[in-house]
Formats: sequence, C-alpha cells, structure tokens
Amino acid sequence: MRAMLLVNPKATTTNQRTRDVLIRALGATVDLTVEETQYRGHAAHLSREAHGSGFDVVAVLGGDGTVNEAVNGLLDAPGIADITGEAVEGGDAETARREDSSDDGAVDDGVSGGAVNRPALLTIPGGSANVFARALGLPNDPVEAVGAILEALRDDRRRTVGLGHAIWNGRRRYFTFCSGLGYDAEVIRAVEGLRGAGRKATPARYVNTALHHYLSTDRRQAPMSVEGPEVPPADDLFMAIVSNTSPWTYVGSRPVCPTPWASFETGLDLLGLQRLDPVTMCHLMPQIIGVRETLPTGRHLVQLHDEREFTVSALRPVAFQLDGDYLGEVERVTFRSIPKALQVVV
Repeated sequence: MRAMLLVNPKATTTNQRTRDVLIRALGATVDLTVEETQYRGHAAHLSREAHGSGFDVVAVLGGDGTVNEAVNGLLDAPGIADITGEAVEGGDAETARREDSSDDGAVDDGVSGGAVNRPALLTIPGGSANVFARALGLPNDPVEAVGAILEALRDDRRRTVGLGHAIWNGRRRYFTFCSGLGYDAEVIRAVEGLRGAGRKATPARYVNTALHHYLSTDRRQAPMSVEGPEVPPADDLFMAIVSNTSPWTYVGSRPVCPTPWASFETGLDLLGLQRLDPVTMCHLMPQIIGVRETLPTGRHLVQLHDEREFTVSALRPVAFQLDGDYLGEVERVTFRSIPKALQVVV
C-alpha cells in the first residue's frame, strides 16, 4: 500500500520528535512518502498530486484546517470533477478564485463510486481541536491515534462518509464537520488574529475570546435568514451553525453538540439563534455541552435535520467559517449534503 503523509510542521500539539516517531511507525506498515506543507493551500495541492500519482492513501498529520485542504484536494484531483460538474476549490493559489456558474444546478447523489476510486484519507490529530479525527472515533493523542490507525491499516478497515459542500461568491469548497456564519465565525476570526500574533489556539483562548467578543458583537439586529427547496423559511438569525456530524467542536475533552443528530451518514443539520441575549445563551449552553442525544429546546432556536440543501442569506456581510477556517465575510451561502463522498481509514 502506497501512502503519502502530509505533515504540517506548525501543528499545534506535535513536535519534531513526536513526528519522527509517528513517521517511523507508519513507514514500517506502508510504503510511505512524506511531504511537509509549506504554505496555506499546500496540502490541497499535494493531495491532488497523490491522487494523480496513484497513491492508495493520503494521510494527514495536522489540524482540521490541514485535513480540510487535503479533502478538497482529493476531490479536485486532475481529471476529476465534483458531483455538480464543476471543479472544487481546494484552497491553493491556482484554484482559490474559480468561478461557479451552476450554483442552482441539480445535485447528483451517486458519488460512492468516486469515493472508492480516489485515495482513502487517514487523519492523525495534530491540531488544537481535531474535531474530524475525534468524530471518527480516534483518540485525540497523536501517538494513541497512530496505534489505532495501524490496526485499521492491518485489517483494511475503511468507512465511507458524507461531506458538506458550500457555494458562495463564485467559490465552492467541501467541509468535513461544520460551517458557521455570524457570531461563531467572528470568534474564529479573532482567534486567528491572535495566532497571527504568535499566540497558541488553546481551548482556554477560544473560551476567553468568545466571552470577550460576546460583549462587542451586534445583538440587536439579526441579519440572516435560511430557506431551501424542502426547508421552511426562517428569518432574524444572529448565528447559523451548519453541521455534517456531531460534535460541532470540543472544549478540552468535552464535546459541544448543538446538533446532536448530525452524522456522516445523513444530510446537513442547522442550529440558528434568533436571539443572543444572556438569558437565551444561559438557557442554551448547558443543553449543548457534553454528549447529547436530544435536541436543544428554546423559543428562539431554528433547527434543521438531515437536509439535502439550503441557503443562508444575510442583509449585510457576516463572518463565515468552514471546518474552523475563517474565510471572510459573505452575504449568501448555499449548503449541500454530499453523501458517500470520501473513504477514510479508521
């Protein structure tokens, strides 16, 4: 089995010694080629090359952002079109501004054949949250995760998962676990600014940033609405969380589950907040922290489950993120569920 390992040397929770140990362990099991990512979007470029070169597996040692890039590269390999017939944005300089001329086109759900014809994905947690790897059931510790992965490789254990697909401003991109518009994306934008200043993205930093930013975000005029072919329209949203699986994120070891019914085997879920006042937030937070099987309740919540497609629109530009990666401000995003899109080794 030929595998390409994409290593993010700036991954939050690994150092060179740990990476060397993990590489040796994988190299003893598969025919391993190791590539270090050098810039934003590089993982997408490398995973496209791996697909075109006939690798069986693309492994990622890094955080959710690196995983997202690799996934988009795999589904945008040379000669491979996405299921809507257009190339997908993988994040590198060449594809970052590809135009979408068919936002309203029909979605073909029959992509399982494509999933088995492209390399499988293998994830080794190396970031601050590692939501995708943990949602697949892997330990958060990279050494323990590699132990589980080696067993999966020996037994050839694979799973086919669905993905989310976002289309906005002539761009398109797949996501593995979540997207968000409004307040949560504003928090991610603020944390990325702190990371750019040299600070680490720890769970405590996210919590402190969220609390601090809550005092400054606009809680008076809700700009967003949601609608779709099979979705009852809803207005006056301050925040929209779109989930491809659950949990949405983690605070340390504790999962945060605003959409507990979301899974890789169903369509997309959404939780929208029509109020951000302290009473609403204090009622909501205990309902979403920890492992949950029931939906949160409240008068000012908008909830969708297992949806094929919907669009979130805004009266003014709002912050937007995919898989924890801040992508700027938008006024309209169409979300689609892409079933059986990707094989993972787990």
